[in-house]
Amino acid sequence: MTYPFRDVADITAVEQKEPLGSAWESKTVYQQLSKTTARFPNNNAVSFQIKSGPKDKATTLTWTELKRNVTQAANLFRSLGVGEKDVVAYLLPTTHETLITLLGGMTAGVVAPINPTLEPDQIAALLRETGAKVLVTLKAFPKTEVAQLAAAAVAAAPNVKTVIEIDLIKHLTPPTSWIASLIRPKNPVTHTANVIDFDKSLARQNGDALDFEENLDDRFCANFHTGGTTGMPKIAQHRHSGVIYNGWIGGRLLYSENDVVLCPLPLFHVFAAYPIWAGCMHSGAHMVLPTPAGYRGDGVFDNFWKLIDRWGATFMVTVPTAAAALLQRPVGDADISTLDAAFCGSAPLPIELFKKFQSVTGVEIVEGYGMTEATCLVSCNPKDGLRKVGSVGIPLPHTDVRILDCDAAGKVTKEMGVDEVGEICVSNPGVAVGETYTEAAKNNGLFADGGYLRTGDLGRIDSDGYLWITGRAKDLIIRGGHNIDPALIEEALAGHPAIAFAGAIGQPDAKAGELPCVYVELNDGAQVDIAELENFCKEHVPERAAVPKYIEIMDELPKTAVGKIFKPDLRRSAITRVYNAALADAGIGAEVSEVIEDKKRGLVARLSKTGDADDAAVTAALGGFVRPWEWQ
Repeated sequence: MTYPFRDVADITAVEQKEPLGSAWESKTVYQQLSKTTARFPNNNAVSFQIKSGPKDKATTLTWTELKRNVTQAANLFRSLGVGEKDVVAYLLPTTHETLITLLGGMTAGVVAPINPTLEPDQIAALLRETGAKVLVTLKAFPKTEVAQLAAAAVAAAPNVKTVIEIDLIKHLTPPTSWIASLIRPKNPVTHTANVIDFDKSLARQNGDALDFEENLDDRFCANFHTGGTTGMPKIAQHRHSGVIYNGWIGGRLLYSENDVVLCPLPLFHVFAAYPIWAGCMHSGAHMVLPTPAGYRGDGVFDNFWKLIDRWGATFMVTVPTAAAALLQRPVGDADISTLDAAFCGSAPLPIELFKKFQSVTGVEIVEGYGMTEATCLVSCNPKDGLRKVGSVGIPLPHTDVRILDCDAAGKVTKEMGVDEVGEICVSNPGVAVGETYTEAAKNNGLFADGGYLRTGDLGRIDSDGYLWITGRAKDLIIRGGHNIDPALIEEALAGHPAIAFAGAIGQPDAKAGELPCVYVELNDGAQVDIAELENFCKEHVPERAAVPKYIEIMDELPKTAVGKIFKPDLRRSAITRVYNAALADAGIGAEVSEVIEDKKRGLVARLSKTGDADDAAVTAALGGFVRPWEWQ
């Protein structure tokens, strides 16, 4: 059963019909999987194809088959010594085996997905910080280094006692499978963990029932890392109730057992794991995973509309960067008439991109807002109501959003009125008050008024109850004490026909502290020079102080695995450029070799000598900048 979702009144009606505490019966993720399996035992639950072609081999599991595999996985993890507070980590691309690991890990203990695009030392840090006993990863496979990354990381994480390997070759057909076997790369290991095979190990386990009694208390079942790309991961904790809440939202407001959801996003990120997958698990919808790398897989963009046709997809999941790339691929003779809506998250959506997508596909993008710390969902634009493009929609049932001004300890100094900008603070079943992060110190000052998660996002709520994100509190450019919202620059440049994406940051300045600068990525085939962009900014950036002092065109802006512009890399680039210029102007034989993130000092420029240089000279040249420096 799905409820209408058109406006705030519909949200209120859902809350009244299904009050918190009785809205769902399941106590654990495994119980919810069991309920859905009982309702739709022979319906398709998940499909995976390793190659992107519309006729390439695919593997499909029914709900009965999926539940059996999850049961076997949970039993396997328990047999390896994983208790309900122990961690099963996975370093995997996106396959149905990843989904089995996710659910099995939650059932046996605590699951910890890790981004496989990280470096070995970052992966090792996450394995150590979570205390993982087991790591599920890939067996060495052509064109991917996941297995090699895992081996190197486990060597630096002695807490990992067992490595379970998934072999992707079985998803290929001859002769490709034969060739892949012949060219499989070697992967010598130096760690002492026991290495076992995923399929063989599952086959030896009972798939009819759990071999242990599941604890029905609302315990933590998942650890998702945020930020780990800086080398300073925060580990967010999720309870069963938070995961089930996200699934309940999907099943009540978005999809039913008749829907097919095409999701090329990674399962190490909460967007795909919770609102999308947990929503399928609650409703009985069918989830399709195209290629292990999702949107980054060979041919996925080129074949995307044909994949909609092949699977009869009713929903697709995207992020702004992917949506923009898809618009450069013609629909052609693909039948996409089944497509009902596109879900978009991860980053703000430019208005022009929304309009172009609708004109090409005939469907609108449903933009939403969530965060790892809240077990994801916070708000969403109504699928069947007024979609205010640029907003992130209406707070979802049993979610309370307040716009507050707080001090460092979380004490509320002011509550904002309609359309007043402040910090977005959230209370819902996905917020673990006081225990959001595994490291207790990171929870200090994280909550406002005793129970509202401080998101760090700046926003406002309009008179219709729609939430608008205006920027990141930590992303503010502070020019001589004047706060500048980078969105002023980014939104202005989004209106230039040559610009695909823009990322504005504050670059170091010895006098003002920071000056606004912006990095841009052009649309395919577009050409523009810096002078034109400078003039455009002068005309269209609404605040004089926000007009960027530096503009750089990049082949591609740095982005996370889910399509967000990765601003820490832009800040590193700006620090490197500005500091090198200052050193050169002072005639000092030194240059920035790297910019690191120090746990206490933030971004730090590391210098190496290229000639005559001493501490006093460098201090004289760089002492006026806020960001510190040290020798390499």
